[in-house]
This record gives sequence, C-alpha cells and structure tokens, in this order.
Amino acid sequence: MPLTHTKDLFAKALKGKYALGAFNVNNMELLQAIIEACEEEKAPVMLQISKGARSYANPVYLKKLIEAAVSLSTIPIAIHLDHGDTFELCKDCIDEGFTSVMIDGSHLSFEKNVEICNKVVEYAHKHNCVVEGELGELVGAQFDEGEEGGGYSAGGHYTHPEEAVKFVQLTKVDSLAIAIGNSHGAYKFKGEQHLDLERLKSIKLALSENGLGDYPLVLHGASSVPADLVAEINKYGGNLGNDTAGVPEADIEIARRVGCTKVNIDTDLRLAYTAGVRKVLAENPKEFDPRKYNTAARNSVKNLVRHKVKNVLCSSGHAFD
Repeated sequence: MPLTHTKDLFAKALKGKYALGAFNVNNMELLQAIIEACEEEKAPVMLQISKGARSYANPVYLKKLIEAAVSLSTIPIAIHLDHGDTFELCKDCIDEGFTSVMIDGSHLSFEKNVEICNKVVEYAHKHNCVVEGELGELVGAQFDEGEEGGGYSAGGHYTHPEEAVKFVQLTKVDSLAIAIGNSHGAYKFKGEQHLDLERLKSIKLALSENGLGDYPLVLHGASSVPADLVAEINKYGGNLGNDTAGVPEADIEIARRVGCTKVNIDTDLRLAYTAGVRKVLAENPKEFDPRKYNTAARNSVKNLVRHKVKNVLCSSGHAFD
C-alpha cells in the first residue's frame, strides 16, 4: 500500500473518535516492531522521523527502511518529520516524499513562528504535503538532540485558546501541537500532576466557534513512562531513579475523546527497547550477538505499541475505515 496522506487519516480519526499513534523511528528494529504491532492490530500509523534520527541513521537508510515496511504492509502508513526546526529541513523532507512535516517555531515569538510556518505551508501545500505547527512551549529537549545543545526548555508555557485560533487562521497549518502540561522525556511530572484537560477543551471549542470545524490537535510528549519498564531497566543495571513520571494514560484517553487526533510516543519506545536489551545482557553476560538482544528489544517495543493502539489510542481495527 502506498504512503497515506495524513489529511485522510485525521478526518477518519476525528469521525471515529480515536487517535493516530505517531511513533518515532530511529533504526530497523523499532520500525519492524511498530509496523508488526499495527499490522496485527489493523491500526493506521504515523512513522515519525526527527532531526536527530536523520543525523543518527542517515536519511537514505531511513527512507529505504520505510520503503521496505510500506511494501510489506497492508495498513495505511504516513511518514512525518517530527520537530523540524528550519525551512530547509522541512523542504528536504518534502522533496524526499514525506506526506507530513512539522515546523516547530514554538521557541520563537508569535510573529516569527507565524512567519516560518507560512513559508513551510506555502511550499508544502504546493507539493501535496501537510504541515503541523506548534504553539506553546513544552518542557524538555526539543528537536531530539537531548539536553546537550539544540533547544531545551526548562520552563515552557501553555497554549492560549485565542492565540491558537489566530495562529491557525494566519498560518493555515493543517494541525496544531499544543502545550497543556505535556513534556518531553522520562521525567515529566512531580507528584500527581495531570494534563490541563479543561484548557484542551477550551482550545478545541475556540477553534470550532471560529469557523475552523473539528480541527485536529496534536499531543507531543505523550509517553506514559510505564513504571514496570523503568523498574525492569533499574533491575538489570540501569539507574533511572524513582522520579520518572509520564502522562497518565487515562489523561491521554480523555484527550483523544476531546479531539487530540495525533499522539506522539517516543520515550516509551526507548524505555521498552532498553529494558529488552538490558534483560538479555544481564541474564546472559557472555552474550555478544546483537540479533539476540535486539530481538528481545523489538518484541518489547512491539508489545508496548500493541497496548497503546488497542487500549489507549483505540485505533485498532480502523486501518480500513
């Protein structure tokens, strides 16, 4: 099945009240796990490639891996640039055949954010590609470069409903990533903090009342940081500490019902992968065959993705809507 346009996927998700899983891909095993899980669950999927992934794996390798996945799959697959930070990067991905790109100007002033989004939207729409913008700033590492260099926000600020309306009207972005208490990384919250779901409802309502319809919103930093994976990593030699915390899955379920059409998941994949590798190497210290521990890692990620699409995003069974 050829790559699918995200506009089609968004329209069906909004109608069906489910969310699309947008899973980050960095290597072959992650890609295999995501596709196999979604294939078995008959769930549409968005594969996200970040600037960091392109630097790590090389864009040509990633493109060929995704071409292989598409050729072997029957489910709808979209390919999306996650956290593009320049027009040039977005243009490169559009020219490579991505069906969707994100231009992240959330760290800029409102005016500069609008300016760079307009530039990307103009080019993307001419080339049959959709654009995701972001308004509001999340806590944590941006552009998938980690805490060293790149953009790292220690504060962040929430998205305001009125600004969201103005931003969408001015930029014509096809979807909008919002900040409602979500954050990047494995140390999102302290205590019993939750997403600001009332703010989410207000943003959705404001967009609708201003003629923008059932507008697709995006939830970044939506990994739940499962306690069992953290415990397994620590059990087998890791040192993540006791203060890891993610977005509660119950919050994501509500956000999905309200209208967050795309939910980004990256950190949870990394935790699942690492847990699988650490367990094999700890239990078999003489093991040196990457196929052995990468197989365990792939299975761990696959189980996680199946759980997400089935029990949290509720996109299982919707591949052929």
